[in-house]
Amino acid sequence: MGLSDIAAELETTTTEQRPRCVPTVDDTDVSLRERFDAHADALPCAPAAAERVVETHGSGRSLGESAREAGVAPVTAAKVLHRCGEAGVTPLAPEARRIVRDWIDGRLSRADALALTNAEPSEFALATYIETHDPIEPLVEAVEGALTDHGDAAVAKRDSLAETMSSVTDMQF
Repeated sequence: MGLSDIAAELETTTTEQRPRCVPTVDDTDVSLRERFDAHADALPCAPAAAERVVETHGSGRSLGESAREAGVAPVTAAKVLHRCGEAGVTPLAPEARRIVRDWIDGRLSRADALALTNAEPSEFALATYIETHDPIEPLVEAVEGALTDHGDAAVAKRDSLAETMSSVTDMQF
């Protein structure tokens, strides 16, 4: 059986071709505010304030400035950013975060955990919130573009200061 025989057989068995594609959902017409409204119960502040925190922080402004702009406490702004998937808002190092998890699991007393982490009570409270509240996946996806701008601003700042930084190859003994 040659290729022409196979092709002839395919022509007789296929009467019509069905379009095959991956269905997509384009919800770009849904505003950021509407997405925050849908998850208002899971946010540490009003959806309007959460939206303002994300937009301000996404433009490259500090956490404190974002909080002031939104009219919330800086710890609340950090909670919002955490729930939206922003990495790096935890005030504790990885080992201290492990100690907080040990306290949450009941393996340490709060006093011991505070002493071992050497954290301020407010830092400890924020770290506890971060360890006990996961990011909200629909909000992570919704704010991805808004918070990416923040990363671009950081990259631009780093690039502008590149001449002042040394690299590993500069360190020769």
